[in-house]
Amino acid sequence: MSSRPSRTASKAGALLASASALLSAGLLYPAPAAAATTASSGHTPAHATAAVLDLDGAGGAPVLHGEDRAYDTASIVKVDILAALLLQAQDAGRQLTARERKRAEPMIRRSDNAAADALWRQIGRASGLAAANKRLGLTSTTGGPGGKWGLTRTTASDQIRLLWAVFGTGGTVRAGSGGLDARSRAYVRTLMSQVAPEQSWGVSAAGTEDSGRALKNGWLERNTTGLWDVNSVGRVTVKGHRYLVAVLSDGSASMGDGVSLVERTARAAVT
Repeated sequence: MSSRPSRTASKAGALLASASALLSAGLLYPAPAAAATTASSGHTPAHATAAVLDLDGAGGAPVLHGEDRAYDTASIVKVDILAALLLQAQDAGRQLTARERKRAEPMIRRSDNAAADALWRQIGRASGLAAANKRLGLTSTTGGPGGKWGLTRTTASDQIRLLWAVFGTGGTVRAGSGGLDARSRAYVRTLMSQVAPEQSWGVSAAGTEDSGRALKNGWLERNTTGLWDVNSVGRVTVKGHRYLVAVLSDGSASMGDGVSLVERTARAAVT
């Protein structure tokens, strides 16, 4: 939402196809040739921030690597959109409808933008996201303007708070208050563990066991500079140890560079 120099040659076609699909769907914006040339020849170095929470450790605070500043979410916000939808359903005392599931599942598994557009409207756009995030404990996330959910701004530490709301043990849940209940958390976890194979890059590079992997990625080319925002959030397992990992980045000259940066940063942060 291209490939790493080391082991992504086989992924390149699939990732580029995904990028083309996003371009046609409106999340990615074509950059002028001049901007792309400038970006590749002399742009400001790319930046990345990682946050890691050890689910099996004694401490309860995430460890930060890099400056915990705000980045554009691109499609990682789709996890947040789904969380907001589930909270609204909980408050109404119901499960998701078949229509809602038909949109939620491709939104996470395939990063479907049309599904995200529909659910973004349904939750109330930025204001609906803000209401959900207040309940989930996020403090530094601001929804994108109008229909531009991909321009939501967030920090790595806030993404760990969101991941904790999904992968943590939960708490007291009542209509209108509290976080995601056990059924909702299990639903999000399941979808994040079933992302399309061509979108399984990112924080998964830090894991050693596929069975413990669950993630959501996001990628966005900026129309003014030709530079890329590339992000990845999720849970990984390393030698039986579970970690929540969020890596946010911007300023990469290409999607491939961004993927490589995110994966290097994730591995370094976990190890």
